[in-house]
Amino acid sequence: MTSTTPTAAEPDLARVELLIGGMTCASCAARVEKKLNRMDGVTATVNYATEKARITHPATTRVTDLIATVVRTGYTAEEPAPPPEPDETVPPEAATDDPELSALRERLVVSVLLAAPVVLLAMVPALQFDNWQWLSLTLAAPVVVWGGLPFHRAAWTNVRHGAATMDTLVSLGTLAAFGWSLWALFFGDAGMPGMRHGFDLTVSRADGSSMIYLEAAAGVTAFLLLGRWLEARSKRRAGAALRALMELGAKDVAVLRDGREVRIPVARLAVGDRFVVRPGEKVATDGTVVEGASAVDASLLTGESVPVDVGVGDAVTGATVNAGGRLIVEATRVGADTQLARMAQLVEDAQGGKAEVQRLADRISGVFVPVVLLIAVVTFGGWLAATGDTVAAFTAAVAVLIIACPCALGLATPTALMVGTGRGAQLGILIKGPEVLESTRRVDTVVLDKTGTVTTGRTTLHGVYAAEGTDEAELLRLVGAIEHASEHPVARAIAAGAEERVGPLPGVEDFTNLPGRGVRGRVEGREVAVGRLWDALPPEVSRARDEAERDGRTAVVVGWDGAARGVVSVADAIRESSAEAVAELRRLGLTPVLLTGDNRRVAESVARAVGIDEVIAEVLPEEKVASVERLRAEGRTVAMVGDGVNDAAALATADLGLAMGTGTDAAIEAGDLTLVRGDLRVAADAIRLSRRTLSTIKGNLVWAFGYNVAALPLAAAGMLNPMIAGAAMAFSSVFVVTNSLRLRAFR
Repeated sequence: MTSTTPTAAEPDLARVELLIGGMTCASCAARVEKKLNRMDGVTATVNYATEKARITHPATTRVTDLIATVVRTGYTAEEPAPPPEPDETVPPEAATDDPELSALRERLVVSVLLAAPVVLLAMVPALQFDNWQWLSLTLAAPVVVWGGLPFHRAAWTNVRHGAATMDTLVSLGTLAAFGWSLWALFFGDAGMPGMRHGFDLTVSRADGSSMIYLEAAAGVTAFLLLGRWLEARSKRRAGAALRALMELGAKDVAVLRDGREVRIPVARLAVGDRFVVRPGEKVATDGTVVEGASAVDASLLTGESVPVDVGVGDAVTGATVNAGGRLIVEATRVGADTQLARMAQLVEDAQGGKAEVQRLADRISGVFVPVVLLIAVVTFGGWLAATGDTVAAFTAAVAVLIIACPCALGLATPTALMVGTGRGAQLGILIKGPEVLESTRRVDTVVLDKTGTVTTGRTTLHGVYAAEGTDEAELLRLVGAIEHASEHPVARAIAAGAEERVGPLPGVEDFTNLPGRGVRGRVEGREVAVGRLWDALPPEVSRARDEAERDGRTAVVVGWDGAARGVVSVADAIRESSAEAVAELRRLGLTPVLLTGDNRRVAESVARAVGIDEVIAEVLPEEKVASVERLRAEGRTVAMVGDGVNDAAALATADLGLAMGTGTDAAIEAGDLTLVRGDLRVAADAIRLSRRTLSTIKGNLVWAFGYNVAALPLAAAGMLNPMIAGAAMAFSSVFVVTNSLRLRAFR
């Protein structure tokens, strides 16, 4: 996705995303990033794993100038292709086939088939027949020249631009081993019939003219091709969750035109269009149900396994599946504004970003290759000076060149981030950026907004008390009927609850609304009054009202024919999962705090019900920020969970903001993590997934750093044969990517 429109905060700046081609390691990404950042006013980050550059540049800077800078650095750059036109059809194989991966696999297969006999002949002296070395040369030459062509081509490009990368190390190492072997075969004693030599895991000392390194040259090339193919395949798998997310949506839709259904591509839908969703079909875009009732399965989008019942007036989300009856939906959001598109954009933004630990790895990768070249030269000179053995000095230097490639460093963070954020998207957790991961590790206090977060945010009928001699069902029928005629939120909650419990409600005559006092009217011949319309109440009714109010509920007195007959109470219902969620947050080492503008009695009642000890109540919306800042001033690291417009500033102020995806756009924009499902338990899942992703990144980096720190001295000390070094280097990259892929199993 690309955008070159100026941002609202900085009108003279624009943003663009470029696809970068030709990068083969983290130091390549570091070079491109450095060159772009040297341009006036340009800020760029280049991600090796996603092969993308995200650039903020002055509006006066042309995108063609940015592309030219990348090309001058020795790589290719282009803007992402626009999405296909509505009428275009993309063959299924086009979406899954990767020509680059296929070409790499072909090169790998041929190289392995040719290199295997070469390695066997060198490692098993019993297989060495007269003139075996010439067969080895015949088999090894295509592997080194053609199989290793990607390394040689990239190394030459970098040399022309005055740079050195991982390809420089590989190309130098394999060509040096191959060149030495050619010299020994044609000008030394290695080409003589009957020549034999063994294989040693460490550097061996022998007459240089009789030593050949064809197995090292061919074997290293094959190992590195295997490593690069596994790396490329794993990177593709790491990004699979985002691709799957983007492909979730429906492709076409049945729109109502003049009372007829017309099938059109989803891209042509406009806000206000009405479309039909039959059982089993996907909802084409975000909208509101205007006709019909059904159950909607949102598991693909939110991870929630239980279908949700919807009816007229309810909102539905694009890409969810209609599991029941026929629905007619009016589109409210289309294209890039839909929840699915915004989810995909958030995930892509997160995968394109860099955590602080990754920036450190990038800086190291940028200087690593020149340092390794220097170490190789010093190793060669040191061995030569100490032993006078050219063969041993050469072997140790080649091993240094081959084992030191910093691929694992470059892959450590982005692969874990890609898999972690992709898995989060599948579970309804959107991580905005890599910086968020650092925050989740430090958080020790979680502030929970009450309304819409711990509670449903909807007032519902809670309790019914019928005085002695009064039938509870009759009381509900009469109060429900008269409240059904009122527009007050409390009245609507009572009417809906009564209808749910006792069935259809009777009609009302002579309805009168008395502002601030209540309502009255005639129901089935009885004069019914609801509210504060009584001069005196029977003790039992008064006691029931006081108990309800003491528990933080809104209590309404009901009576007819001049006598108070009972009390109904309403409350903002607590989410069924809230108590379990609070317990889970405690298990993560977090202290929950309830924050609300409601009165303290209501707040403490809700807090007791869900297991929260600390309550901050009766705060105005603008005071929520001050409450968060006060907690931070106490030395706490604060996470805030909220869903309303009045929570947006507090979400932004907290060290970590978690926005409920069922809430307002303002809250979602302000949060660091978005919980697509309106379930507080997902907050605990989000923090656990973020921490798991961060620990995976750190584990990868420890391995990558540790590997290079340990392997370089071993190679310089002559304790590694070049072919073993090549296998170990390839394994390090594969290990890092495979370790990241374990995040796909997060539950």
